[in-house]
Amino acid sequence: MSKNVYVFAEQRDGNIQKVAYELVGKARELADTLDEKVYAVLVGQGMDAQAGSLIAAGADGVVLVQDEMLAEYTTEAYTKAVVEVIREKGPEIFLIGATAIGRDLAPRVSARIHTGLTADCTGLAIDEASRNLLMTRPAFGGNIMATIVCEDHRPQMATVRPGVMKALAADSTRTGEVEELKVAFSAADMPVEVVEVIREERTSVDITEAKVLVSGGRGMSDAENFNALLDPLAEVLGGVVSGSRGAVDAGWIDHECQVGQTGKTVRPDLYLACGISGAIQHVAGMEGAEYIVAVDKNDGAPIFDIADLGVVGNVDTLLPKLTEAIKEYKEGK
Repeated sequence: MSKNVYVFAEQRDGNIQKVAYELVGKARELADTLDEKVYAVLVGQGMDAQAGSLIAAGADGVVLVQDEMLAEYTTEAYTKAVVEVIREKGPEIFLIGATAIGRDLAPRVSARIHTGLTADCTGLAIDEASRNLLMTRPAFGGNIMATIVCEDHRPQMATVRPGVMKALAADSTRTGEVEELKVAFSAADMPVEVVEVIREERTSVDITEAKVLVSGGRGMSDAENFNALLDPLAEVLGGVVSGSRGAVDAGWIDHECQVGQTGKTVRPDLYLACGISGAIQHVAGMEGAEYIVAVDKNDGAPIFDIADLGVVGNVDTLLPKLTEAIKEYKEGK
C-alpha cells in the first residue's frame, strides 16, 4: 500500500539546493493533511552530514543513496537510485524540483515505475474526499490553469518550479531517522563518462535570491530607456533589475532575469513592476511577492488587480522622480 510523501532533495557539489527545502515545506503541509510522514531522498556521495538540515526543514526522515558513481549527476545512475527507493518504500506522493536536473530525471523515473507525471506545477493540494493530490499547472500557453489528478497509479508524481513553494523556518530541535539504502550499481549504469565539469561564472545576482526586484516590461519602450530608468532605481533600492518576457524577447535583458511562466518564479520582499501589463504568464511568476508596486500608464492594466500599490502614469516621468525622492530620503536619514 502506498504511503507517505517523498521529496527528491537535489544537491550539487554536496550542497542541497534551495528547491529541496521548498518542497519539504510543501510536503509537510500535504502529509499533515493526509496524516502521513515526509521523507527526503538524498542521492550523492559523502552526503551524511547534510541529512540533518532536511529534517530541520520539516522531513521526518531521510533516505540516503550513496556511491562514488553518484558523485556527479548522470541520468542513468540517478534514475536507478530513485527508482530503487520508490520500489522499496512505496510512496503515495513523490515530488521533484523542476530544475535542469529534475526535468531530466523525473520523466525517466515515472516511465520506469509506470505512473503519471505532472510537470512544472505551481500549486499542490489534497482533495480531502478522495485523498488524491491536486496538481495545478499553467496550460494552453499559460492562458488557463489546469488541475490534474492521477487516480489510478502510484506514486502521484509532480515536478514543481523553484521559488513557487515556501520553505519552513529551520527547526534544529526536530529529530528524524536517517536510513542508507544500498543500491548495487554496475558499469551498465554509467553509459556516459563525466570527463570534466566546467562551472559557469556568474557576474549577476540570481533574481530568485533578491529581496528587491525592479522589473520592466514592454512599456519601457526601448533598451536605452529600460537601462537608464531601471538601473538607477534598482541601485538606490538595493535591488536587482528583472524583466517580463516582452523585455527579454526585445533583447533588453537576458533570459536569466526573466520573471514569469517561461522564466523564473520569484518571492522578493518588494516587486516593482514598471510598464508591465500583468498578463497571467507574468503574474504566475511574481504573485508570491510580499509587496507589489505597479507603475503603468493604462489604468485598466491587469497588474493593478494584484498590486498592493498602483500608480497610473508614464514611467519616463515617474521613475526618475521616484529614484530621486528615494535618494533624498536616504541622504536625509
